[in-house]
Amino acid sequence: MAADISTNEKQQEDERDCREVKGLVKGIIDKRVAEMKEGGSIKDDLLGILLDSNYKEIKQHGNNKFGLSIDDVIEECKLFYFAGQETTANLLVWTMILVGQHVYWQDRAREEVLKVFGDRKPDIEGLNHLKIINIIFLEVLRLYPPVVGMPRMIYKETKLGNITLPVGTLLQLHTMLSHYDPSIWGDDVKEFKPERFSQGVSKVTKGQTAFIPFGGGPRVCIGQNFAMLEAKMSLVMIMSCFSFKLLPSYSHAPHTIITLQPHT
Repeated sequence: MAADISTNEKQQEDERDCREVKGLVKGIIDKRVAEMKEGGSIKDDLLGILLDSNYKEIKQHGNNKFGLSIDDVIEECKLFYFAGQETTANLLVWTMILVGQHVYWQDRAREEVLKVFGDRKPDIEGLNHLKIINIIFLEVLRLYPPVVGMPRMIYKETKLGNITLPVGTLLQLHTMLSHYDPSIWGDDVKEFKPERFSQGVSKVTKGQTAFIPFGGGPRVCIGQNFAMLEAKMSLVMIMSCFSFKLLPSYSHAPHTIITLQPHT
C-alpha cells in the first residue's frame, strides 16, 4: 500500500511539473506571438525562426489547418531545451563525476589541454585535436547515455530476423542494453575505461550499431556535433582552472527524469 501511495504521489508531482513547464513555455510563446502581431521584429533565435516559419506557412495556405498548433510549438520548445541543453549539461556532470573518481584520466586530460592550448583561449581547431578528452566523453556517453530508451513506430510491415512487425508496432530501443552488452564491450563493460575507444567507435563495436548515445540512422541527432563541441569547450575551460575530486559523501544513484542524471 505504501509503495502505491508513493507511486501516486510521484505521478502527481510529475503531472504538476509538466503543467508548470507547459505554462511557462506558453507564456513565452504568447508574448512572442503578440509582438509579431504588433509588427515587432522577429528575434533571431530558434523560437523566433520557428514562429516566423510557422506564420508564413499558415499565411501561404490561408488557414490554420497547415502549420503547427500552439501545443505543437510548446512541444518543440521543450525539445529544444531537453535535447539541446539538458543532455549536454548532464554529459558534463557525468564527466565531472567520473574524472573526479578516476584522477588518472583527469590528469591526462589536463595535460592534453595545456599541451594543445597553453595560455591561449580554446578555439575550434584546437578542440578537434583533443584525443584524450574525446575518448573520455565517448566512454561517459556509453556508461551514462542522455536518453536510456528511444521509441520508434513501425509505419510499414517490417521483417526483423524471423519476426514480422505489423504496421503500428511500437518499439522501444533500450540504449543501456546495447551499451552494457559484454559480448561487444568485454567483461569490463561496467568499468570506466576510455582507452577502449582509442582506435575509434567502429573498431571497438566491431562494426555493429552498438553505440547509440545520439540515436542512429536517418533520425540520428542533428545536434550531436555541436553538443560534443560545446561539451569540449566547457571541459577545457574547467580543466584549465580547476582540479577536483568527489566528496566521500557522494552517493551514486543514477535516475531518469526524461534524461539520465545523477540523483541530487
